[in-house]
Amino acid sequence: MLSTALIAIDSTILATAVPSIVADIGGFAQFPWLFSIYLLAQAVSVPVYSKLADTVGRKPIMLVGIGLFLVGSILCGFAWDMTSLIVFRAVQGLGAGAVLPVSITITGDIYSVRERARVQGYIASVWAASSVVGPTLGGVFAEFASWRWIFFVNIPLCLIAAFMLMRNYHESVGRERHRIDYAGATVLTIGLTLVILAVLEGGQAWEWLSWQSFVAFGLGGALLVAFVFIERRAAEPVLPLWVFSRRLIVTTSLISLGVGGVLIGLTSYVPTFLEATADASPLVSGLAVAALTLGWPIAASNAGRLFLRIGFRRTALIGLTITVMGAAALLAASFAPNVWTTALACFIVGLGLGLVASPTLIAAQSSVPWAERGVVTGANMFLRSLGSAVGVAIFGAVANGVIARSGLGEHSPVAIQSASAAVFLAVVVTAVITIAAAVAMPAAHVDDVEHREAETAPLVE
Repeated sequence: MLSTALIAIDSTILATAVPSIVADIGGFAQFPWLFSIYLLAQAVSVPVYSKLADTVGRKPIMLVGIGLFLVGSILCGFAWDMTSLIVFRAVQGLGAGAVLPVSITITGDIYSVRERARVQGYIASVWAASSVVGPTLGGVFAEFASWRWIFFVNIPLCLIAAFMLMRNYHESVGRERHRIDYAGATVLTIGLTLVILAVLEGGQAWEWLSWQSFVAFGLGGALLVAFVFIERRAAEPVLPLWVFSRRLIVTTSLISLGVGGVLIGLTSYVPTFLEATADASPLVSGLAVAALTLGWPIAASNAGRLFLRIGFRRTALIGLTITVMGAAALLAASFAPNVWTTALACFIVGLGLGLVASPTLIAAQSSVPWAERGVVTGANMFLRSLGSAVGVAIFGAVANGVIARSGLGEHSPVAIQSASAAVFLAVVVTAVITIAAAVAMPAAHVDDVEHREAETAPLVE
């Protein structure tokens, strides 16, 4: 829970301070990279960490992740321009790539499927507290102190989490010689980076039909195809292809992809939208985003009762329907900017996502034994991070494109309102598409996957 708090707070604390950061060090056109580079680094590192967690154990990987997150936070606090801040955010992302999926994997190791329905409430309480603490701290630092404290506040949190983990978590893992898939990890990282770069900078730094765009898309796509062939021949692939041959894992991963896109679309743009169009302070706009991350844990803490009764797929479909309704309400609210209606719409989206993310992850996680749980959890979290990384790139391209066509400039409230409406429309479309993945999900009930838990050895305490 302490380790999860690092990522939970970071997911909401930065967005509220973006205007203050831009005012201090400039770089409005590049600010989406504060999110996308973090999410990209997180996404491409998750499979590596997850594979290592299945081979060398969960604890050392968690400690490495916390250490990287700590170093990245300190560097971000001392950033001197937008470029340096973006680079240091990548270091933070590399740490987050270990912390979140491995902490969820540890939860899967310790508790049975039915117990996890209750434990969700404990984990959800972290996100609930962070949904208030994060935006509030972000707004307070941006308004009354310095945005740099957004990153410095992570220092004591990292130290406490690492100390508690070292003192209280013990595991016994068989030591074997393993071959790390360096080639696969390298190709995946470069390929994803090129594709996301092409999406984010297309229409901005260069034209969509320019040679730069063709090279980035073409080379990135070719590397991703090459990655598939590398994984087929690797002795211990960083992302085993069998993960994507099982219908339950494939569909839950696609749902996670959509969840990542919806989440980042709102948390990245709602604060800027409110501050520019409703004259909201960073603190108030942060609390509006907190409504989303407050609705999520409220629903997640009660999702267990629902999927124990009606199954995983039906629970996910109910959640996605609520998500679409909330996203549509947010789109409607964007034409008459108001803090309260925006916050209410975000809260509804959060309720929907809470009924989607946890049940689908538990369904996938519980369908495999201990030796595969890290990889499966990592695949799910990888797709969520990838959805967020690609989402923020696409939404950033949409927003910048609308602002450029308006001819009013990036500081115009009218231009920002139009750009935000376009982003919120894209979020609605993303949520609707995600429903298709939920429909294709096998109608698995708790009893259908719970027998797999018997294969898990008691390796932790």
